[in-house]
Amino acid sequence: YSRAVAQGPFVFVSGTTGFNYETMTIEDDVAAQAEQCLKNIDHALRQAGSSLADAVRVTYVLPNGDDFEACWPVLQKYFGDVRPAAMVLSAQLLDPRMKIEIEVTAMKQTA
Repeated sequence: YSRAVAQGPFVFVSGTTGFNYETMTIEDDVAAQAEQCLKNIDHALRQAGSSLADAVRVTYVLPNGDDFEACWPVLQKYFGDVRPAAMVLSAQLLDPRMKIEIEVTAMKQTA
């Protein structure tokens, strides 16, 4: 699969977890994982000519829906002014260490 696909004016970022790819580690805290997810997504978006500030849609997936509230400060930090359309799902993820997975669609930046 692709981490991100740029098509027309959009960049579609695959579901991304909180693994730090430099150290191949993952924090136990859901908010720390959300922060790392968004850093990973922003990196992919920037490679495709976009950024989190250009997000138009975001989907959050958490095994424990009650954990979503702990993520609010992180989400406000990145999306408070952006306000993309959003959806939250509670579903099991592939690795039990994963507490959140985030998928983003963003617009490409124009010159």
